[in-house]
Amino acid sequence: MFTSRARHEKKTGAYGIGRLSYLQSLVNEYQSSELSSSRREILANLANFAYDPLNYEYFRQLNILDLFLDCLADDQEKDPELKHFSMVGVCNSCLDKKNKEFYLSNGCVKIIIEYLFWGDNAMLIQTITTLIYLVTPASKTEITTSRIRERMTELTKSSDKRVQNLANIFIQDYCTR
Repeated sequence: MFTSRARHEKKTGAYGIGRLSYLQSLVNEYQSSELSSSRREILANLANFAYDPLNYEYFRQLNILDLFLDCLADDQEKDPELKHFSMVGVCNSCLDKKNKEFYLSNGCVKIIIEYLFWGDNAMLIQTITTLIYLVTPASKTEITTSRIRERMTELTKSSDKRVQNLANIFIQDYCTR
């Protein structure tokens, strides 16, 4: 998925649909769709596109970062797969400095810490990884509260080795002096 702008232009050709146009069409389709299955598929695609740094500016321009956060924060949204794909989107895009700043200044930590208490291991993995990626000198205090440290300590005893390892990394890297 990672590519250069020149390679992308070469692959799409002079008349190919541009990346911005394609992402815009996905956002429009997501917003107009009433079918959960369609919304899941679109959100999964957007989460996958969040891997590629070429898309970061487009994501900010099209408010896709907002879309991920809104889905995670929406108490009315009960579809766990939509929540999962949104978390994947945040996780995949938050290593970019501007995206990280956006997430941190828009209450992302407060929104996502609730997902540390889900029983779904895939969601736990994404949430812990996202928290690790969001740690900065300025955000460390918010991300390492006693509630989060206690939950991470519990997760070190998880039956899922991946969850266990990530929780241990979090504690070792951010909660010890």
